[in-house]
Amino acid sequence: MSKTTDRIEKEIVLQASPARVWRALTDPAEFGTWFGVRLEGAFVPGERVLGQITSPGYEHIEFELLVERMEPEHVFAYRWHPYAVDPGVDYAAEPMTLVEFRLEAVGDATRLVVVESGFDQLPAARRAEAFRRNAGGWAQQVLNLERHVSSS
Repeated sequence: MSKTTDRIEKEIVLQASPARVWRALTDPAEFGTWFGVRLEGAFVPGERVLGQITSPGYEHIEFELLVERMEPEHVFAYRWHPYAVDPGVDYAAEPMTLVEFRLEAVGDATRLVVVESGFDQLPAARRAEAFRRNAGGWAQQVLNLERHVSSS
């Protein structure tokens, strides 16, 4: 498999139904619990959702995403500014990456594929760091989600 700098892909089989995984992904309170963010508002295609990161060391960071697509129990997608953690930087002029959660039933479980793409569009000065940080971040987030859907 060739190494890409434009997309991160993580796959996991969760021991939970697609309906359960969908709720964990698209209910803002549940999303916030496993993702580490306090959100204001609902996930609605075409709408922005704002919030505050709650993960230790990042509590000073505002969180924003733009909901792109919602196909119940199949696809949830949003755009955001990856690794936008410097409060002194205005990331608004930068392109956003696309995060897609794809769900597929496998028996009583759910195969979840998380893809974040669009890193090659980012400014060169922060592209590699955003990619590296988010690659590690998604590895952790799929485990957080697994724990979340397994415990409820």
